[in-house]
Amino acid sequence: MNPERNLKAPISERKRIIVLGSGFAAVSFLKRINHSHFDVTVVSPRNHFLFTPLLPSTTVGTIQFRSIIEPIRAICSEARYYHASCIGVDPRRRTVECEGVLDGVRFSLAYDILVIAVGAESNTFDVPGVHEHALLLKELADARGIRQRIIECLELADQPHRSDEERKQLLHFVIVGGGPTGVELAAEMHDFVDADLRKSYRLLVQDLRITILEATDKILSTFDAALAAYALILFRRQGIQVRTRSVVSHVRPDGVILSDGTHVPAGLVVWSTGIGPRPLIRDIPFTKDHRGRIVTDEFLRVQSSDVVYALGDCSVIVGKDTPATAQLAQQQGKYLSRALNQQIAGNRVKSFRYDTYGMLAYVGSGRALADLSQLKWRGFLAWLFWRSVYITRLVSIKNKFLVVLDWTKTAIFGRDTSRF
Repeated sequence: MNPERNLKAPISERKRIIVLGSGFAAVSFLKRINHSHFDVTVVSPRNHFLFTPLLPSTTVGTIQFRSIIEPIRAICSEARYYHASCIGVDPRRRTVECEGVLDGVRFSLAYDILVIAVGAESNTFDVPGVHEHALLLKELADARGIRQRIIECLELADQPHRSDEERKQLLHFVIVGGGPTGVELAAEMHDFVDADLRKSYRLLVQDLRITILEATDKILSTFDAALAAYALILFRRQGIQVRTRSVVSHVRPDGVILSDGTHVPAGLVVWSTGIGPRPLIRDIPFTKDHRGRIVTDEFLRVQSSDVVYALGDCSVIVGKDTPATAQLAQQQGKYLSRALNQQIAGNRVKSFRYDTYGMLAYVGSGRALADLSQLKWRGFLAWLFWRSVYITRLVSIKNKFLVVLDWTKTAIFGRDTSRF
């Protein structure tokens, strides 16, 4: 055996891969690409990976913020990372234009292969007042903002000069959107109120309300109908109000206005109504579908280039309507890394195939939904399954340990209600 076969090729001989993004698709790709044959550079304004399925749990302190993030450099030390945003792509020159997050300095990078995995942003549907008066739940800063606002509303409502009307407005938490994120956020809020705020804010809890506003005729529309109905019944028992066919037309500092003119007073409004393309994707010179996603072939290549690939929420395979989930993004990242590894070795590459493993959602009070291909599961055992699945999906042993520790601390000592 020639020992030199195990050595990396010189940098000049390795193909340059630029990866845009640090989410599920990007990290899945980075963990499996053969760095002996590729010179990999990551460009992302977020220098860590965020495990978004557990983001709702951080808004009330069930899990701590740092427990669900992992630095990109720790995940893949062999790749080069730039703390910057990509602001443009030139397919003809095979370059990307970047802007540093901290200093705003612009620079260009050349690529042989480009992997676009920038994800998506919250879709506001151009509703006035969303950015000014509502909070989103897409990034860690969003979760921190929600947690801060919950405590602020409680403290403001507890002031002696507050009128009953003002108090009720401050203690009404409205979630716009009845998808998995909105439902899990409502469930976490309920647990926070029931287990912790009931002790710390005894005189306020009787006025505290949680409402989900859903534009369609039911919540969790992508789930099995029986499971979605179970969640609705459970929410009613928990005191969570669900208002379907309620379209928000305006967000104000004191609540929301519905399309029929009804004013819903609220101290906290969280906007969770789906996703849309980021500015980079809107401006990028590649074919897109009616929802603004980059269209790719079955090998995840964009339609006008053989060396540019798009993965995750920012893309869609032509002729297929795959869901915008972490599960799909992970599978695409894993597929593309293996495909490029096989390609460099001269092997035939198969097209991408999506395997769905089902959907999970936490619905509060130690209960969850598990909508699997062969099994529809709900209740306490489904909650244990929900927790075990997410523990196995966390990217590092450190994250697994911290999340289990957080769950244990919350069960024993409760959640922190400090404002900091």
